Amino acid sequence: MTDPSDRRLLLVHAHPDDETINNGATMAKYAAEGASVTLVTCTLGEEGEVIPPELAHLAADRDDTLGTHRIGELAAAMQALGVTDHRFLGGPGRFRDSGMMGLPTNDREGAFWHTDVDTAAPYLVEIVRSVRPQVLVTYDPDGGYGHPDHIQAHRVAMRAVDLAADPDYRADLGPAHTVAKVYWNRVPRSAAEEGFARLRASGAQFPGVADVADLPGVVEDDVITAAVDGGPYTGHKTAAMRAHATQIAVDGPFFALSNDLGQPLFATEYYELVRGTAGAPPGERESDLFAGLSWTDA
Repeated sequence: MTDPSDRRLLLVHAHPDDETINNGATMAKYAAEGASVTLVTCTLGEEGEVIPPELAHLAADRDDTLGTHRIGELAAAMQALGVTDHRFLGGPGRFRDSGMMGLPTNDREGAFWHTDVDTAAPYLVEIVRSVRPQVLVTYDPDGGYGHPDHIQAHRVAMRAVDLAADPDYRADLGPAHTVAKVYWNRVPRSAAEEGFARLRASGAQFPGVADVADLPGVVEDDVITAAVDGGPYTGHKTAAMRAHATQIAVDGPFFALSNDLGQPLFATEYYELVRGTAGAPPGERESDLFAGLSWTDA
């Protein structure tokens, strides 16, 4: 694959802001290089906690208008990253944020976690067959940290990859397409530890500091198969994170969520290849998610 404009990347995330925290630099890099970057967000994040006091009325237990507000935040974040193709799974509001694991909202009618995987997957199959990505990025089976919507996004994404490739499945959703490479979001333990060391030495003002165990997707270093250097796009990622103002407070190269615990912002983003063939020699990490692909994969 030699033409950057022929590269097509699809990312599947649970809520607005997940894409920027996990993949913002990667998305900005590929968009700037002329690749097609498509983001699918599965819910509006209606159950999120609101950080700015002046926006507290948006919360689910008050006006319940946070989801609509976060549509605007996501649009601003995508503009900051240079991404022009963003879609909500099944359309905005088709599936509702389920809240944290074990809450009554998990079982609400229409909640993403409460939805059968094979009910949600066809919406993503249609996108996969339309966009025809060579690379798909989503969460690991635990959703990074056990949030029900993240787990469900993983299940729906992996199911959709299988169904999209099956020519006998729902021809009305478009011609079958096989995704050449599937990656899960990860963070190597050494990078997490180094990031927290920088945070503690920086003097950044947060009420508290998170711990490595608080970060989603942390694994031992040898699990990582790809590291995308997004250093030149750190500003894009930071701007996109600031756009998600109800959910994220940014202080330089660090940020906090609603728990007020500081954590590092990663410019290099890390992945585990779980389907497809690596484009790097054994024992080495890929630096490009499209590494090893050829025109036959297009």
